Amino acid sequence: MALAVVALIGSPNVGKSTIFNRIIGRKRSIVDDQAGITRDRLYETTSWLGKSFRLIDTGGIEVKNRPFQEQIRMQAEIAIEEADIIVFIGDGKRGLTSDDRLIANMLHKAKKKTILAVNKIDNFDMSLSISEFYALGLGEPIPTSGEHGIGIGDILDKIVSYIPDEVEQEYENQITFSLIGRPNVGKSSLVNALLNQERVIVSNIEGTTRDSVDTPFSRDGNNYVVIDTAGLKKRGKIYESIDKYAALRALSAIDRSEIVLFVIDAEKGIIEQDKHVVGYAVDRKKAIIIVVNKWDTIKKDQNTQKEYEKKIRKEFQFLSYAPIIFVSALTKSKVSNIFTYIEKVHKAYDTHIPTSLLNDVLQDAQMMNEAPEFNHGRLKIYFANQANSCPPTFVLFVNKPKYAHFSYMRYLENRLRDSFNLDGTPIEIVLRERV
Repeated sequence: MALAVVALIGSPNVGKSTIFNRIIGRKRSIVDDQAGITRDRLYETTSWLGKSFRLIDTGGIEVKNRPFQEQIRMQAEIAIEEADIIVFIGDGKRGLTSDDRLIANMLHKAKKKTILAVNKIDNFDMSLSISEFYALGLGEPIPTSGEHGIGIGDILDKIVSYIPDEVEQEYENQITFSLIGRPNVGKSSLVNALLNQERVIVSNIEGTTRDSVDTPFSRDGNNYVVIDTAGLKKRGKIYESIDKYAALRALSAIDRSEIVLFVIDAEKGIIEQDKHVVGYAVDRKKAIIIVVNKWDTIKKDQNTQKEYEKKIRKEFQFLSYAPIIFVSALTKSKVSNIFTYIEKVHKAYDTHIPTSLLNDVLQDAQMMNEAPEFNHGRLKIYFANQANSCPPTFVLFVNKPKYAHFSYMRYLENRLRDSFNLDGTPIEIVLRERV
């Protein structure tokens, strides 16, 4: 199930980033008194009262033409369009402004569920000044102080009241996978090659895919759903901060997928944006397959593929577990092999390891390589069990979690991967002190 998307909207310097940080519980967004400091949308997943949602911080919208204002307005428009719920933030000290009225008009046209918060209300006397915000026609304003945490709980209560209870898995007994990547790497062409039919519009214009398209299909007795995502879109000369943030539709598709095919353009090579795109799939702990498309365009010798794979491993060290396949959507070369990888990776992602076997492997790992001393102690694992799958999650009961050095945890992860064939899936190791 895709997470609900909540966007914080408002004019510059009303305290959106401070409220963003309050809601997620840590400082992620840049906070500065200088108006317009937040120019990029920031995304974070958080939860309240058992309901998770994705929160977006946006740049401020204002009537006056300032540097970056065109980009900021565009980003905010995108956030409004993609969000399920809007939190519109006004400034209680400054009062109602023409910028507020401009934003309110945008929100009335969008017809989205909207929560009105008036920030910088630091005491009871100031709360009387929020009455003028009723004129915006966006409902009862919530007095708020992002700096002091006042009213944040009320905002969150209102947000989760708009989020439906979780429903059953959207697709049952089907392997769901999506394709992600920067624009023009051939995602839609690859979908067509996988389906062997023209079910998705194919174009060499960046951003052709406007919406995510779900296509259920069967092959060799297995049921699949492929989710084709919108590429990162280019409007004129403005890239919507694609060097840092992927499109929301891609994030939604990742949420709804078990496996993500991360598509790289062999011809253009690896760029920094690729890391940002795949970073969301890593954050959401999805199984990942790296697909190098347009391999037919590369002049090759007997070492070309090996050298390209080395480069990928160097650039994406955090994806060391992800298999790599070289294909051509245009010629359909090796495309059918993707299904072999999908089946293998899905099996690893959904695997469950018997407790006795898991403990045998971890005890052997400790005997072969004792944990180093760290934080004035040495880690000792007493018992382990698998708490979950998709991804495989292992709980290790130990003497003191603080004794665990990251290098030893990586060693244990590698031993688990080598022992249980966990290619393509992330694994989670949770340490708990034995009491």
